Amino acid sequence: MTFKATVHIMPRTEILDPQGKATLLGLKNLGLDSIQQVRIGKRIEVEVDAENKAEAEATLESACSELLANTVIEQYSIELA
Repeated sequence: MTFKATVHIMPRTEILDPQGKATLLGLKNLGLDSIQQVRIGKRIEVEVDAENKAEAEATLESACSELLANTVIEQYSIELA
């Protein structure tokens, strides 16, 4: 069975996000002063072959913790369809 998943990876809240800061400055320069914070992350779409949902989740957890996310500075969440 094939499962489709979306992995969302974001910098941890205590980590400086230079891309987010630069984007926020650009938005303020465009006159969009009501925007107060921007954080830039990644969205990864994955298809996983697994026997069941639990196996697919375990595979995705392994992929995230070992390669897709740098867990020292990033946090991730998995949406499994």
